[in-house]
Amino acid sequence: MRIRRLLRAGLAALLCAFAVTALSQSYPQRAVRLIVPYPPGSGTDIVARLLGQRVSESWGQPLVVENRPGAGAIVGVDAVAKAAPDGYTIGIADTGPLAINPALYPKLPYEPARDLAPVIEVAKLPFMLVAHPSLGVSSLGELIGNGSGVHLATELLKKMAGIDLVHIPYKGSAPALNDVLAGTTAVMFVNLLSGLPHVKSGRVRALAVGTPKRLAALPDVPTIAEAGVPGYEFQAWFGIIAPAATRREIVERLNQEIGRALAAVPVRAQLLGQGGMEPVGGTPEQFAALIAAEKEKWGRLVRETGARVD
Repeated sequence: MRIRRLLRAGLAALLCAFAVTALSQSYPQRAVRLIVPYPPGSGTDIVARLLGQRVSESWGQPLVVENRPGAGAIVGVDAVAKAAPDGYTIGIADTGPLAINPALYPKLPYEPARDLAPVIEVAKLPFMLVAHPSLGVSSLGELIGNGSGVHLATELLKKMAGIDLVHIPYKGSAPALNDVLAGTTAVMFVNLLSGLPHVKSGRVRALAVGTPKRLAALPDVPTIAEAGVPGYEFQAWFGIIAPAATRREIVERLNQEIGRALAAVPVRAQLLGQGGMEPVGGTPEQFAALIAAEKEKWGRLVRETGARVD
């Protein structure tokens, strides 16, 4: 009897393993929706569409991008959190909704660690500090001496450099950049995807970049750490997320497919060409660890500076 029970248990475990394998191999059987919590044309949207095209070709099933902007990316990410955990609704999100919003919004409708399953980190997007030429400064050192979706990047600079900058809230980086181009606003942090063409045209001046090392696209522009604020770093990151209860084998299948897409030479070249985005990849656990560490970092800054949503 004992032997029969052991045989039955072993057979059940084997059948379960076969079922899991079959599920992962058969997924997806229809279109997968990829929610982007920003408007078309944003950096996140560009990354999503690039991956969508590559993964669709590999799967033989479409990965359809759906833009759900609103409320600082809360609308789109909440839609992912509340979707059926069957692998047919996933999302792409960045530093703001996953690491910064939990500290800024006391009544956030989702909690990243509880409601979302990290799948894979996709890319990092460099940011730079730019100023209108009329400000009369050509370096971060001069700005400090004169003493946003990127609000906390500025708060971090203020804290670490010991300077005071007045935060002007905008409904997005595009109108903020327009005001800097017009000279209405003096300085701002902007990602390279949006800001680099205007730096090259001379309409704004790049004072420093927020990356740990200088960028190939701007070799003569120092890092903020080099320019006088040691230890400063700010760059956005993107990653794929799914509803929290999504089965592990589906998360792993998504991780593998998107990881393969990121490793493809054409995809890497396109990401690097789109504002110097650095492809990353890695495991779901590594992405989860990044979200947790960044959430702690920005939460601590919010508590120390009293930053709030205006």
